[in-house]
Amino acid sequence: MVTGDAAYIKKLNRGLILSKIVEHNGISRANLSKETGLNKATISVQVADLLQEGLLVEEQQEHTNLGRRPIILRLNRKAGYALGIDLDKSQVIFTLSDLLGSPVQSKVVSLHTIDYEEIVKLLTDYISNFKNICKDSTYGITGVVIGIHGTVSNDEIISFVPQLHWREKNLKADLEKQIALPIHIENNANLTALAERVYKHHHSDSLLSITMQSGMGLGMIMKGELLRGFHGYAGEMGHMIVVPDGKECACGNHGCWEQYASEANFFRELAKESDEPKLTFLDVKTLLKADHQQTHQKMNNFIKYVAIGMNNLINLYNPQTIVLNSELLRIYPDAVNVIKQQLTSRISHYGELFISDLGENACVMGACVLSIKNFLGISNLSLNLCDEYVSLEHINMQLVN
Repeated sequence: MVTGDAAYIKKLNRGLILSKIVEHNGISRANLSKETGLNKATISVQVADLLQEGLLVEEQQEHTNLGRRPIILRLNRKAGYALGIDLDKSQVIFTLSDLLGSPVQSKVVSLHTIDYEEIVKLLTDYISNFKNICKDSTYGITGVVIGIHGTVSNDEIISFVPQLHWREKNLKADLEKQIALPIHIENNANLTALAERVYKHHHSDSLLSITMQSGMGLGMIMKGELLRGFHGYAGEMGHMIVVPDGKECACGNHGCWEQYASEANFFRELAKESDEPKLTFLDVKTLLKADHQQTHQKMNNFIKYVAIGMNNLINLYNPQTIVLNSELLRIYPDAVNVIKQQLTSRISHYGELFISDLGENACVMGACVLSIKNFLGISNLSLNLCDEYVSLEHINMQLVN
């Protein structure tokens, strides 16, 4: 049973009211009372506060019936902005979204160093620039969330990033010394799972999201919440050993899953055999269409190892939804059914299998989502990338360097 003082109850009610307004993309006070179960007096007081704070706006609903048009409450999506950051080994993606999770600006910056201090300076400079962009809005940047491709503890200390060779870094504190903004650090796979749940699979309370780009990670939603583990390190399935005494991994072991089923490994292996060090996804798609034997063989091997790891995960978690975040699988014909044919265990059960539509932007979008949740105090958030959504690739082209 949840108990608390009046201030705590008021905070819970505020979060509930905001979540219903976001969920319905606008709702009247009367319907808000019905949806939340809160009495009209509580609704009236809370809504008055939120209007005064600039978080809500009122609009009159259009209808053809006689009588007074109802007033609809909507979230003021431009009252503030969330800044999401995906910090990978070779690039940093910065995305600014409004309070309904739609991206408004994005920037991709190449990384040519693993030096911690240099990267802290780069992050500080770009965050400061985005902060200046938002200075005229009511709340400016409401929070910054950074996705890390490594282990992050529950107290947001970076324990280990294999690709950058970082150990025990307090990036949150180091950035907050330079920038007067709330900074949060989270594992990239967790953010990817959060993005899938909030933007795509609203009703899935048991979801596994497998990221497969530079390395491999597992984000887990269980009972509607992120499953982080006792210390915060749960989900490092890229370092599950699938080939005993296999390829050496940066983590210190041999035969880790990401050495066989990550996109980075696929491109390394294909580049060796084709003598083309800068192959792209478009190149691979072209080779597959041309029935290039070597490429098809590499894809078959890639999918084989993807399925090996997935069999283990399905047996461990019995998930409702599995989402594979891989551009290689997006361009491979009928990838879902090809993978399903290799998930043949009689004791393995799962609900549905999908290839992610969010792609490499999933982490940074999940970072924006977490920032919005923290700012609004909403535990259960559902957002939609509707027709007005502009792809991040298109936004990138519009930005001035």
